[in-house]
Amino acid sequence: MKRIAILVFLINFKVICLFAQVPDRPEKISPILIGAKIPNVNLKTADGMLIETHTIFMKKPSVVLIYRGGWCPYCNLHLSDIQNIEAKIVELGYQIIAISPDSPNNLEITSNDRALNYMLYSDASTQFIQALGIAFKASNNYVNLLLEKSEDLNRGVLPVPSVFIVDKSGLIEFEYINPDYKTRITAKLLLAVLNGLQ
Repeated sequence: MKRIAILVFLINFKVICLFAQVPDRPEKISPILIGAKIPNVNLKTADGMLIETHTIFMKKPSVVLIYRGGWCPYCNLHLSDIQNIEAKIVELGYQIIAISPDSPNNLEITSNDRALNYMLYSDASTQFIQALGIAFKASNNYVNLLLEKSEDLNRGVLPVPSVFIVDKSGLIEFEYINPDYKTRITAKLLLAVLNGLQ
């Protein structure tokens, strides 16, 4: 019994320490830089299977969309905008990966509602978005929503919506990160960047 209590304490302490490092505003984030290697973290597929980010990214060069969740109308518009150019992105040799703090069940809802062909992954624990340096503490009015959408794993962390272009070795070649969640990179500009990287 004593061991269980110690284990619970250590887990809670680790969560508190991680959360303490997360800035309190989106303008204060410190994102990973272009030329750095994408962090290797476990994510979950829409059917709940664990998969490492390196396994995902080594298949093909990737366009990585980090979004707040399927509940965010701005995210849904952006996901649909990228869906409209998916064929052109694939033609250029890239895969599209979208990651949010939503639980696997909520990923499936988003994918079906938006008729998305590309893969969505769950980072409900927010480890990946924290490792990318794009996480910040959500205001109190988001906490219950984030708990619900992550199935109690996300205790109040949001990502700054971002787009990363990553090569097969996991190196970041481009990033678009804007603390204003209403402003996203357009499909046209993203295609121009991808063409420029060829």
